[in-house]
Amino acid sequence: MEHLYPFTFKPLFKEIIWGGTDILPFKGLPPDSRKIGESWELSHVDSDFSVVSNGRLAGKTIDDLIREYGAQLLGNKVIARFGDTFPLLIKFIDARDNLSVQVHPDDELALKRHNSFGKTEMWYVVKATPDAVLYDGFSQQTDADGYVRMVENNTVVDALKRYNVKSGDVFFLPAGRVHAIGTGCFIAEIQQTSNITYRIYDYNRKDADGNGRELHTELAKDAIDYSLLPDYKTQYTPCMNEVTELVDCKYFTTNLISLDKPLTRDFSSLDSFVIYICTEGKAVLNDDKGNELPVKQGQTVLIPADSSAITITPEKESKFLETYNS
Repeated sequence: MEHLYPFTFKPLFKEIIWGGTDILPFKGLPPDSRKIGESWELSHVDSDFSVVSNGRLAGKTIDDLIREYGAQLLGNKVIARFGDTFPLLIKFIDARDNLSVQVHPDDELALKRHNSFGKTEMWYVVKATPDAVLYDGFSQQTDADGYVRMVENNTVVDALKRYNVKSGDVFFLPAGRVHAIGTGCFIAEIQQTSNITYRIYDYNRKDADGNGRELHTELAKDAIDYSLLPDYKTQYTPCMNEVTELVDCKYFTTNLISLDKPLTRDFSSLDSFVIYICTEGKAVLNDDKGNELPVKQGQTVLIPADSSAITITPEKESKFLETYNS
């Protein structure tokens, strides 16, 4: 059997009305004037397949890899559950302006309406301006009728929980939770492979032709979870040179790894791919097959399921998000 190796991919840059100019320099690339709102780091969304950028399989898409290597790449339990679809989408998001207020359907509703997976996701704030904010969940009790009234009155933002954010903040967003990223947030996003978004409110913005962006008021009404929680922010205590769990849900487990000395991770019983997102510093990844890969801030690496162990050797202090199928 042909052994696989850690993969890097060509980023898919998305120019968006609210985008900024921080993604390229963050990734060590020459800056330009494009409003790049998102960099899709690892994607199996239709028409946006990531392309391998390293090693003998460079030029292959993630779809090619799955069709050729199947469970060797993804893991048997992942194949059994998600078939030939890579189940996660990894992004960096740079919000120079407010994103729309939105919600995503769960698996049941997305399958019924769009023949798609739903979208449960999480945010890790990589960096933020001093006045950066985001919105997550309702701050007051409401229902479907109340929500529609708020949309009509342009007051829906007032009913959301507002958070001032800083580097390292984490928010878990199950499908159905109303949310919005605000100006000044630079975020790593881990989500289900889905591009279904219901836009609730967009600050009455107009495009270059003077048209407002489409809203999905009725579709969103049935997708929203109207539950009220006292706090929606994920609390955790980071610990140097140890694995800190951030999120553990039925779609993914994500850990934070901050380290200034080598750390070995044993995946022999995991039966899943593993993704590393480097949010700070530089390091070298070594697998149990003799493969070595230098990684730097802004890069995302896919470790195949047939890798039993990975050793991360940082250059000075480095920080990674580690995520895999739960």
